[in-house]
Amino acid sequence: MARKVHLLAKAGRHARRGCPICVSLPAQEEKMSAGVLMGAEGEQIPVQVVPRRGCDHPPARGEEGTCLAWVIDEMAAEEEREYRLEFRPPEAASGVKVEDDGRGQVNISIAGKPFTTYRYQGNPARPCFFPLLGPGGARVTRSWPLAEDIPGETRDHVHHRSLWVAHGDVNGTDNWSEEEGHGYQIHRGFLRLVSGPVFGLLEARNDWTDKGGKKICEETRRLTVYVQPDENRLFDLEVVFLATQGEVRFGDTKEGGIIALRVATSMDGRGAGVITNSYGALMEEECWGRRAHWCDYSGPVGDNLLGITIMDHPGSFRYPTYWHVRDYGMFTANPFALRDYAGGDPRVDGSHVIAAGGCLRFRYRVYIHRGNAAQAQVAERYHDFINPPRVQVHD
Repeated sequence: MARKVHLLAKAGRHARRGCPICVSLPAQEEKMSAGVLMGAEGEQIPVQVVPRRGCDHPPARGEEGTCLAWVIDEMAAEEEREYRLEFRPPEAASGVKVEDDGRGQVNISIAGKPFTTYRYQGNPARPCFFPLLGPGGARVTRSWPLAEDIPGETRDHVHHRSLWVAHGDVNGTDNWSEEEGHGYQIHRGFLRLVSGPVFGLLEARNDWTDKGGKKICEETRRLTVYVQPDENRLFDLEVVFLATQGEVRFGDTKEGGIIALRVATSMDGRGAGVITNSYGALMEEECWGRRAHWCDYSGPVGDNLLGITIMDHPGSFRYPTYWHVRDYGMFTANPFALRDYAGGDPRVDGSHVIAAGGCLRFRYRVYIHRGNAAQAQVAERYHDFINPPRVQVHD
């Protein structure tokens, strides 16, 4: 007979909304991938059961176990809630579906509605995510050059493909642009594709190569898309570089973004769009080349005011990151361009070398929301990311 597990969640100093939770449990005999948390008032909350290696609680050497993931819809600051865990399928939870269509694309939907497609084959240089859909199904990234059905879109920088990962100087190779001599990111396979009632997960392995196809390094990217209590969208992106072929040097150049977005043209800061960061700085003039814990780009899309926040995690390299964000719609986290940010000062060098056999890790959260940064309470949602509620587990 399975033992009973009880949990006590403590919100802490911050109000929570749509807040993902992941708690480590001892090894379990249950083989189910999902379960239910029973609340004190009889509410039933879907949970997802995952191996510890697949969440934010990596095991110690020789240790095994499972993790429980769920989303707190809403919780007041300092509130506490008790739950009882039952290992049985939730009665109704459409969740996140992650499906490879067999034609070089992985389609991701939330509660039956399309969210994004990971296009890992058929690209000129590297994989990308397109479209990226926000509240109401609106495209919050530019469609061109992947589609030409949005009147009035800008058509500059052909390599700005919705949402992507890239850098302009990797051992001297340009893996940012699509100009002559550029490098490539070659999809080598998926480590995991997971659908579930709480989150969906895509984990891919890529080789970064020079223009001739010679391998420079390996990279894994893990996208985790969470169910939310409303039409807002939330996902985490973790990118890890592995120096498998010898040392890898990321050069000092503004041409890059470990997470890179091109916002919908209607959101551009040259029009009605607004850029703001965690310090309250506004627009490119105050945000470009500056460090901040998060940065937000908001503006009109159709009849709605929508925004995109990129949040940096303390576990990322050079946290808090520097932002390569422009009024024309470019929005990236680039921690390597220190000389460029300093106006070309030769005494400044933002490059970084990964020693042979080493790795370099980045972790971000993206929040696609209605309203501007203040209306969407981005500062509070950032604490969901770096200061999540505490959970006690007991029999």
